[in-house]
Amino acid sequence: MAQNNGKNAAKPKSLLIDGWEVVIGIEIHTQLATQSKIFSGSSTEFGQDPNTQASLVDLAMPGVLPVLNKEVVDLAIRFGLGIDAYIDQASVFARKNYFYPDSPKGYQISQMDNPIVGLGHIDIQLEDGTVKRIGVTRAHLEEDAGKSIHDQFEGMSGIDLNRAGTPLLEIVSEPDMRSVEEAVAYIKAIHTLVRWLGISDGNMAEGSFRADCNVSLRRPGQPFGTRCELKNLNSFRFIEQAINVEIERQMEILEWDGTIDQETRLFDPVKMETRSMRSKEEANDYRYFPDPDLLPVIISDAQIETARAALPELPAARRQRFVADFGVTEYDAHVLTLTREMSDFYEVVVAAAGGAAFSDDCLAGSIGMGHGAGAADAPAAPGAGRAARVAQRVRPHGPPRPRQPPDRGRVSGRDGGCRPGSGPALRGLPMTASATAKLRQRAERAEAMAVGMGFLLVKLRSRYGADFGVGIGQQVDEAIRDYLRLEQARAARQHAANLNTESAARSS
Repeated sequence: MAQNNGKNAAKPKSLLIDGWEVVIGIEIHTQLATQSKIFSGSSTEFGQDPNTQASLVDLAMPGVLPVLNKEVVDLAIRFGLGIDAYIDQASVFARKNYFYPDSPKGYQISQMDNPIVGLGHIDIQLEDGTVKRIGVTRAHLEEDAGKSIHDQFEGMSGIDLNRAGTPLLEIVSEPDMRSVEEAVAYIKAIHTLVRWLGISDGNMAEGSFRADCNVSLRRPGQPFGTRCELKNLNSFRFIEQAINVEIERQMEILEWDGTIDQETRLFDPVKMETRSMRSKEEANDYRYFPDPDLLPVIISDAQIETARAALPELPAARRQRFVADFGVTEYDAHVLTLTREMSDFYEVVVAAAGGAAFSDDCLAGSIGMGHGAGAADAPAAPGAGRAARVAQRVRPHGPPRPRQPPDRGRVSGRDGGCRPGSGPALRGLPMTASATAKLRQRAERAEAMAVGMGFLLVKLRSRYGADFGVGIGQQVDEAIRDYLRLEQARAARQHAANLNTESAARSS
């Protein structure tokens, strides 16, 4: 019997791919939520005309001096406390020297030695429910560079320096991830945390949150292989695709006894390939020198304790509390804490619907799919605003009322459902055949919409997992980007046509 149990016991999931172990480390650049840049008073507002928000300080013109924005220090401290990290109370800035067209001053102010945030960690939850701890090596402050634009000028590239000097927190992980799933889960966990703490809006479409993925392969037990850096991935879907493509590329080279060149690569989502951007001499081929214009950043104990006191309840702590107090599953607690807004809303709903005893029953039905129509008398939580008003629709006692067939002469009630006894006939008003037919049509359309929405949600859920809400957002962002590109192309064609017309008129 013991032998049978041993034979049938689940084997640990192997992460090897054709005998290769994947090693992944992540560098995340998240834009800090400040109104001005890290060393100047220039605005960080997104979407302004090119080169209208780049001051002389941002470009390091002669005679100017950078002045550190105090708020970025407070935000960095908040993040360090959120990952239980060491806060260096004497961090220094350096000049990261390199030449690139989008950085005309020839260097980027960053931190090398003594970063503001030292060793920390964050726990990730995988699809099978397992939890893994990922180490964070450091998180340091730096300024962003400008942006090169390649698709608006025929045969030329443009430079937009609006982002030059934008405050960034670069979060560097340990090479602890061994699969694409772990890498994506880690990035999502950091994304959730920075938005939860209020240090960044995490808008990937606007460049507020982007990831560089270092990928290498090795045989189990062997030293780390040569890694390649996948640069500036700005969606969870692209991150997953890029890592998978890079794994296949490296595996093919190694299995034919080739060698991997250490380099920075870009991901092309159209061709589904990575291509070389620039080679690297070493693991870190930049040249750092202490910045002579900036003094060391001295952080007092009082400043750290003030930040700690203002820290909200962290996602991990709230998940544990939801499981303990509300009786939800670990998976449901994880889904509920994907965003702070969703988590806060859930607590308001539970409070309005009768407390912890009701929370587990209403999670799947009343909250998730809106089946709790019928409790218009549930009290609203004081000061809860819109959330409390929505929470009034949750029924605090028992399952939702069964739906009636759509042809019984009912109309919608105040609770959002169709209640027997609320139709015109019971108020002394006759129900005409046309009115009945219209009600039936409305019910059929509502049912068709519900089926269609359910199908869409199931499809998105299967593609994006628990974080399908992010997937919806990504699809919307992609559609907007496609629209903008099409509009730009249309405007360019119209402009060219106008020029041709003017030229023809002059020649005639």
